[in-house]
Amino acid sequence: MGGRLAAAVHIEHPVSHERLVLEPGTEPEAEVAALITNPAAWEGGQPPEPEGDGDAEPEREEEPEAEPESEPEPEPEQEPEPEPESEPEPARRSRKPRTTA
Repeated sequence: MGGRLAAAVHIEHPVSHERLVLEPGTEPEAEVAALITNPAAWEGGQPPEPEGDGDAEPEREEEPEAEPESEPEPEPEQEPEPEPESEPEPARRSRKPRTTA
């Protein structure tokens, strides 16, 4: 059995796509109720639990994480690549200031 609405709700039907106005005190069908997520819309402040009709996938139990057999070996440190030798900068030529004639 679904929950009862505490407030009016405007929603689009998930199958027929028609606009619905659900009045306070109504109990919408399960597929419509699943779309109403605002807790203030429901009596008691909680949406109803979805009914298990067998169509939904069963919940899978979480498998415990496997413990590592041993700690992985650290990767060997790589030697830094040698920096390329810098070429000497060409000597700058000094220019004589231009003179206007």
